[in-house]
Amino acid sequence: MTDTVYDNDALQQKAKDHLWMHFARQSTMATSGVPIITRGQGHHVYDVEGREYFDGLAGLFVVNAGHGRKRLAEVAAKQAEQLAFFPIWSYAHPSAIELADRLAGYAPGDLNRVFFSTGGGEAVETAFKLAKYYWKLQGRPTKHKVISRSVAYHGTPQGALAITGIPAMKEMFEPVTPGGFRVPNTNFYRAAEMGAPADDAEAFGLWAANRIEEMILFEGPETVAAVFLEPVQNSGGCFPPPPGYFKRVREICDQYDVLLVSDEVICAFGRLGHMFACDAYGYVPDMITCAKAMTSGYSPIGATIVSEKLYAPFAEGNTSFYHGYTFAGHPVSAAVALENLDIFEEEGLNERVRENSPLFRAELEKLLDLPIVGDVRGDGYFFGIELVKDKESRQTFDDDESEKLLRGFLSKALFDAGLYCRADDRGDPVIQLAPPLTIGPAEFAEIEQKLRGVLTEASNRL
Repeated sequence: MTDTVYDNDALQQKAKDHLWMHFARQSTMATSGVPIITRGQGHHVYDVEGREYFDGLAGLFVVNAGHGRKRLAEVAAKQAEQLAFFPIWSYAHPSAIELADRLAGYAPGDLNRVFFSTGGGEAVETAFKLAKYYWKLQGRPTKHKVISRSVAYHGTPQGALAITGIPAMKEMFEPVTPGGFRVPNTNFYRAAEMGAPADDAEAFGLWAANRIEEMILFEGPETVAAVFLEPVQNSGGCFPPPPGYFKRVREICDQYDVLLVSDEVICAFGRLGHMFACDAYGYVPDMITCAKAMTSGYSPIGATIVSEKLYAPFAEGNTSFYHGYTFAGHPVSAAVALENLDIFEEEGLNERVRENSPLFRAELEKLLDLPIVGDVRGDGYFFGIELVKDKESRQTFDDDESEKLLRGFLSKALFDAGLYCRADDRGDPVIQLAPPLTIGPAEFAEIEQKLRGVLTEASNRL
């Protein structure tokens, strides 16, 4: 296949004139343009000038099976030729039916019912609306509040934004949908600052879980509909659950009749070495939200998978869930998802992640010898590296220092070094890594070397 030749200057001008990028400062295009990625192969992507970059973020926690999978493109083309589109509004088509069956087969417990959407934010929105409606159908209409964790990201639609726990991402859209309440997250590195047990991970996990019970009791159990938690919290920098955390959360939710939603938009489909990440930590939620890697990004899709208990009020009679999306369960996306999941099984990608994750962690932990690296945390192929101003005191950077470090140096320096990843400050400054699941020890070492070069220079700048 011959590479398409692009006119970079023309594309830059068109982007500057017309493209509104997401979560980006448009002003940067005027001064430095925008990186334009034209091609992907395996765990590499290539820009308009032909430069190669290691995709250390799988696009956006998405391309788990890697770039350039011809068979996924071919399946998409075949499905589009046969049936490009038909809605699942009172109708169905084979690929949506087969995918729903496949997802229900992977899901734990009795999570057998699959409500499709086109992305993660919509899946969370669906779960929020369904939780409120379910309790109304149970004759308990005051149960409408939802609990999530500090700094957690659950999406940008108005409902999902109420669950998102990042104040700076919400203040410009106030008033948001009411009913969202926050509890502490599971950042064990910062446990002492929360007044929590700082020398015993299990004790910290119980402390963090019990803050959920405390919030339920404070607001009143008859007002709380659901708790939304990621298996590993993304925003803030990869907070894994301490031992016993989810066991205790499940007990609390059962005690107070509160639904537990496992938001697995990032963590599902191999990121933690399982199709669904709740299996990694031994809990069965009432709902799972998922998207991203279901197709490894080759076509957009999302889903909310619910238990038989939640589905029961809709199984008989005239009750309908008045909610949906035009492109939900899209025939092409569903066909691609099925083929993508075949790749997972044929190549043992989940097993690969479980086997190699300790090696990935060990390689990244080598960076702890740098004065700027305070903590390395995460699970599976999903890790965060927290950067600190002073390692001994764990002093973080103030807003101006973080701006200078992350946007003034690290983001560009990492990209120039040939590594695409995320340098972010939603919480404390972190570098996040979530590469394709196809990589192994040689690539872990390559990532470490690229990070070491850039972080050493960053340390020297302090």
